[in-house]
Amino acid sequence: MDMDAFAAVHREDWQRLDELTARRRLTGAEADELLLLYQRASTHLSVIRSTAPEGAYSAALSMRLSRARTRFTGARSNFLEDVAGFFVYSLPAAFYRVRWMTVVIGVLFLAVASLAGYWVVNTPGVLAAMGTDAELRRYVESDFANYYSENPAASFAGMVWTNNAWIALQAVAFGVTGIWGPYVIYQNAIGVGTAGGTMASFGELDTFFSYILPHGLMELTAIFVAAAAGLQIFWALVAPGTRTRVTALAQEGRSLMTVALGLVVVLFISGLVEGFVTPSALPAWLRIGIGALVLAGYWAYTLVLGKRAYAAGYRGDLLARDAGEAAVRAA
Repeated sequence: MDMDAFAAVHREDWQRLDELTARRRLTGAEADELLLLYQRASTHLSVIRSTAPEGAYSAALSMRLSRARTRFTGARSNFLEDVAGFFVYSLPAAFYRVRWMTVVIGVLFLAVASLAGYWVVNTPGVLAAMGTDAELRRYVESDFANYYSENPAASFAGMVWTNNAWIALQAVAFGVTGIWGPYVIYQNAIGVGTAGGTMASFGELDTFFSYILPHGLMELTAIFVAAAAGLQIFWALVAPGTRTRVTALAQEGRSLMTVALGLVVVLFISGLVEGFVTPSALPAWLRIGIGALVLAGYWAYTLVLGKRAYAAGYRGDLLARDAGEAAVRAA
């Protein structure tokens, strides 16, 4: 089919659809005309997609239809209902989808961090290359612990929250490259491993764990989740299955950006733990216990609510209507 000729034949209808969509007020006759043109353009889009699903005409007409649909559907759902739906259905389902990849990434992280720590402890010359003996002792005896208390708890919690949330958003958004997520995980694993190895070399491994684990259990898991979501977007591009690559990328991108938004909340909780619990005077076992409870809460949320939402058909994506994939049909 000649797409240019097809567009030329129907361009007048499409332009009229744009004109009615842009009007602030419509008469009854104009509203009926808008709906009729929407249905007609939906048919045109189906024809175009059957021939050139990833072409410019398909994308442009999809946008026209999306604007028109927003115009005549009008009122939005209740805001509080939308928020409740996000946290009860969309977000746990999105977390549930990446649960196994999250676990795999976590295991790989621990392996790399352990190897890095072992390398620091057992390889002659590594510690010397990291700094002088005085510098390393200052790090072990004061700097490591003081990092968590040198700033007021509230400002420190806010700082680590925004920093970690930004890292998580990047891991999801740039996951389509297939490189960014693994790079972030590798860099963090090396950093944690070398820090632990340094502390262990001076007999302070217990101090290391007492400061890392309270917030790190949830904080690192959140980064694992972000990397898992990013890799799933990458895989949708590599192996879209029966979908076109554009459709697969759009669906997975929408679904897994839900993960990124949810992680902002998760990392806020982790930031509170890091700011107020990690540097506190509470016993180490209690601080670590609080961190473990936060992590257990995340996995309960994911595996219980997430499983139910996933079984009910939720994937973290927008509704078909909001995503521009559902056309209104005449009754």
